[in-house]
Amino acid sequence: MSRFRWTAGVLLAALGAAAGYGIHVLLPGFPWLTASLLLGVIAGCIPPFRPALDGVFRAGLALSARRLLRVGIVVLGLQLSLANIVQLGWLTVVAIVVLVALSFVVTWLIARAFRLEGDQPVLFAAGFSICGVSAVGAMSAARGSDPKDTGTPVALVTLYGTLAIVVLPALAPVLGLDHVQFGHWVGASVHDVGQVVATAQTLGTAALAAAVVVKLTRVLMLAPMVAITSIVTRRRGTVTGKPPAIVPLFIIGFLVMVLIRTFLPVPDVVLAIANFVQSALLAMALFGIGASLRLEQLARTGLRALSVGLVSWIVLLGFGLGIVWIAGV
Repeated sequence: MSRFRWTAGVLLAALGAAAGYGIHVLLPGFPWLTASLLLGVIAGCIPPFRPALDGVFRAGLALSARRLLRVGIVVLGLQLSLANIVQLGWLTVVAIVVLVALSFVVTWLIARAFRLEGDQPVLFAAGFSICGVSAVGAMSAARGSDPKDTGTPVALVTLYGTLAIVVLPALAPVLGLDHVQFGHWVGASVHDVGQVVATAQTLGTAALAAAVVVKLTRVLMLAPMVAITSIVTRRRGTVTGKPPAIVPLFIIGFLVMVLIRTFLPVPDVVLAIANFVQSALLAMALFGIGASLRLEQLARTGLRALSVGLVSWIVLLGFGLGIVWIAGV
């Protein structure tokens, strides 16, 4: 019977993800992943639900927040082809690599300056500089981070990524960006892939196509950044117990999916199904993460965390705009 102790929690996460999808259908401007996270947070905030969340549902919610998140990251690789990156040109690719590395370091320094605890500075840096929730989950898995350190970065990368959907389209005419430039700015600056799509599509298909290619190039940086972090973690011995793998298995799976998309003919229907499955897995993981949050605990460092997110977001928007102007993309 203990083998299936996680079943109830996984089913609850699936229900939460389905409810989040329903909200997205009713309110298309509200991202599916954001809705799922919010529903999880709401569930965790209702006192009568907490005994069940910490009891019968706990194992399944934890499995959703970790393992399903990793599987979702693997499937995400199928959305990226190396051919798309080559079409950007070497200057743009180098600029994106520099952008990710610089954004990671700067965000980490900002989080440290605001004295965030535990692994939160690294997780903030990964989420804001690479690919939002997926990067937070990947980095957390590579470092063996305490689940308590994961909730705040996930919540804030979702918050500011969602704000981008409203703020960036309003700024585009002020900054004099055409549709393609706007798409590149969105792809270089916004966190999650879903948020990139929601933001870029407001200015049409040209902006959306440009944004997705740049964004998925940033996503590809997830593998080396996680590998580097794993090496540093092993050498410093900052994680108790078994040291993390230099390249986690799910990151290898992510790269395999990229190679499959690059060198094999993948039918459009398969890509569409994979995209939905990836979103569903991440939505279940986010519900599980949200249900584990306790807002009274977040409130203790809430102002500092919000400030880190805001400053990091503004810095990343500036870096992304600089890439558009300097690299001429």
